[in-house]
This record gives sequence, structure tokens and C-alpha cells, in this order.
Amino acid sequence: MDISLQNVEYRYQVNTPFERLAIKDVSIDIPSGTFLAIIGHTGSGKSTVLQHLNALLKPTEGKVVIGDRVITADKKQKNLKEVRQKVGIVFQFPEHQLFEETVEKDICFGPMNFGVSEEEAQKRARAAIQQVGLPEEILNKSPFELSGGQMRRVAIAGVLAMEPEVIVLDEPTAGLDPRGRKEIMDMFFSLHQTRGLSTVLVTHSMEDASRYADQIVIMHNGEVYEKGTPKEIFSSPEGLLKLGLDVPEVVRFQQKIEKSFNTRFSKTCLTMEELTEEVALLVKRGAPK
Repeated sequence: MDISLQNVEYRYQVNTPFERLAIKDVSIDIPSGTFLAIIGHTGSGKSTVLQHLNALLKPTEGKVVIGDRVITADKKQKNLKEVRQKVGIVFQFPEHQLFEETVEKDICFGPMNFGVSEEEAQKRARAAIQQVGLPEEILNKSPFELSGGQMRRVAIAGVLAMEPEVIVLDEPTAGLDPRGRKEIMDMFFSLHQTRGLSTVLVTHSMEDASRYADQIVIMHNGEVYEKGTPKEIFSSPEGLLKLGLDVPEVVRFQQKIEKSFNTRFSKTCLTMEELTEEVALLVKRGAPK
């Protein structure tokens, strides 16, 4: 399912003394099957954009097109449940939203709230728990008996059980150690590929943005500052550094090598494998004097 934000503006607390412009003139196209990363500092507008993707917020100007639905400020929207079923959001620390007495009931809650039968919801729960890498017997346990990592996977399974066409991830690895972060992101990338999902990742991690996304949007002061492929975005790291954003560790390492040997590699490397190949070519032809 395609999603498009077209010249979107959003103001919080309109017509009050506390009115605040959060985003302005934001245009982003998310074709079906895209893996899009949205990066930027806290307060850049990332979370406000995220909440427009399944109509949790309606634009004060412009429009949001979600599949065949057009969301505008002046048009009253009916039956937004359908939109929110197709666009699932995994918020930061989703494990904090668990509340049922068993894992199965927690996963089934979302689908049944959207009208799915209990039998079908249980079938989806069994499939979803396997998709997040947990054993089926965990369904009968209390979610509060599980480890933090398992609880997060259960919460994610609850979103997957609604069978969304688009999944939106708001800092999904927050609070995890490097190993846990990689496991979770690898899982999302596998789901993206095997289920043909559109995936939108809101993140502070430049490594995750460069490794998994095919398109990146940089938000700054409520506007789209730049958009492009990871190669395009990280080939000019100076612009990111001016915004106070980081660049992937591999890119920083490449810059150091190029500076030390007074050379330029043929491409911007986003993985250690690519960088190793470029270094091998440098050694083979001999570094400049």
C-alpha cells in the first residue's frame, strides 16, 4: 500500500496561546514495499510525521494519502479503523503496553478489536509468535514472567497479528544492547522481505538507517532537509555533521583512511565488507605518496 504526504503542515493546540508549528510543507512518498528511514534530532518533527502515517493526527494543511484514503483537515473522516489496521505502529518500549493475563490474549486483543473471530485471532497469534522468534508454548505464559527482550517481541507480535501492509517503527531498539538491537532489526528486515511489507523506521541510529533502508529522509526544524538513498545521504557526511547528526561508523572510518593515505575511494562504503574491498584495492595499486 502506497502512502504519500503532500505539503503537510501540522500545528499543535491550534487557536490557543500554546499553538505550536510542528512540521511544515512536508512531502514524502512511500511506495509499497519501501524500507524508509526517517532521521533527525529530537524535536525535528519525526514523531509528528509518524503519527500522520495511520491518521492518528490529521494535517492542518496539505493532505495525507494512505492507500485509497485521502486525509485532509477540512474533511471529516469515517471508519479510520481500517487504516489503522493496515498501518501498524510499534512505539518506543512497546512492552509497556502489555496488560493481558497471557501472551496469547495480549496478541489476540488487537485483531479481535478489529472484528476478527477468536479462533482466527488465536491462529494469527501462533503465527506471529513464531515470526518474532519465540516458541509457541510461550503463548500460555503471563507476559510479565518474561524477560524484557521477550516482552518486546510479544508486543511486536501483537502488531503483526493484525496483518498490516505497512509497519512503522518508532525507535524500536531503544534500551537494547548492541546484540539485542541487531537481532530485533534483522527480524524486522526479514519480515519486510518475506511479507512484502512497507517499513518506516524512525531512528537515531545512522548504522540502522544505512544498513536496512533503501530511502532516507532527514528531518530538521519541522521540514524535510534532505532525502535520498543511503549512498546519496552518507556520501556527503559534512551536511549531516553541520546538523549535529552522526554518520555511520564505517563512513567515519573510510574518511580517516582517505585522509591518512591522501586518496578517495570509488564509492561511499556502508558496510565493513565494502570497505574491506576498497582497502584491498588501495593496497593492490599502492597508496599515493
